[in-house]
Amino acid sequence: MALAFLNRLRDRTPHAAQAPLPRGAGALDLAVHDPVGLPMAGAEVSVRDAGGQEVMRGRTDPNGRLTATLAPAGYHLVITCDGFRPERFDAEVVAGERTAPRPVALDLAPAPQLPAPGRWRLDPDHSSIRFTARHIGLAEIHGRFNRFEGGLWIGEQMTDSRVEVTIDAASIDSGVQLRDDHLRSAEFLDVARFPTLQFTGERFVHKGGSRWTVPGVLHLHGVSRNVQLDTRYLGIGTGMGGETRTACTAAAELHREDFTLDWRKMLARGIAAIGATIRVELDIQAVQQD
Repeated sequence: MALAFLNRLRDRTPHAAQAPLPRGAGALDLAVHDPVGLPMAGAEVSVRDAGGQEVMRGRTDPNGRLTATLAPAGYHLVITCDGFRPERFDAEVVAGERTAPRPVALDLAPAPQLPAPGRWRLDPDHSSIRFTARHIGLAEIHGRFNRFEGGLWIGEQMTDSRVEVTIDAASIDSGVQLRDDHLRSAEFLDVARFPTLQFTGERFVHKGGSRWTVPGVLHLHGVSRNVQLDTRYLGIGTGMGGETRTACTAAAELHREDFTLDWRKMLARGIAAIGATIRVELDIQAVQQD
């Protein structure tokens, strides 16, 4: 009874949908909840026109609501949230009117099949390690490491698994030879003294749905620091040669000064440098070993 009362109270609560509509436009007032009726914050809503072109994308607020103000027409909506089955439906927008489609209830998605216990070799030909940094607060610099190796050791319990990745520091590639030579120099990676970067994660922490966190240690520039990889597990598949593969994406933010790469000192010396924060992104495929 208490839950029903809360649901009625939410339905009566004023929200952004009550704002005046632009002339000639209409609105869809959407409400999204989970299988037990609680509002789902952060559910992603994609609105497409009759030709399949996306005209709006947004996320529900803490009350599980989103208002889409649109030109009068028919639209196809797709609502997704990690760990839940996507919901699709059509809705009509009428000029000068607010349309409130039925509340959308997302059902739990089946858990993806986890990789079998044992060793899985990282496949560099179907993987990538990229980075993004800002050039002294101006344009973004995008680059990658072209040579790396590693593997996964999957435990009987997934949480007991570990991962190790070793990167050839000299393989850094930002697309500009002069800049890459500078990044390899003693001012930055100092590849002559520190030829590799290495990440080792000793456990996997399930965050719900396909989301995992892999805490570990990154060895870079002669310094070791704790780093957390925010990971999305993509499941199991079969390669062209019949081999079993698993895949994931992961990302982490690094602070250069944690690894004694002090950009402020470089600026004081007149050296053009990359900014203080670097985002690292990984697309990983691994192959099951016999």
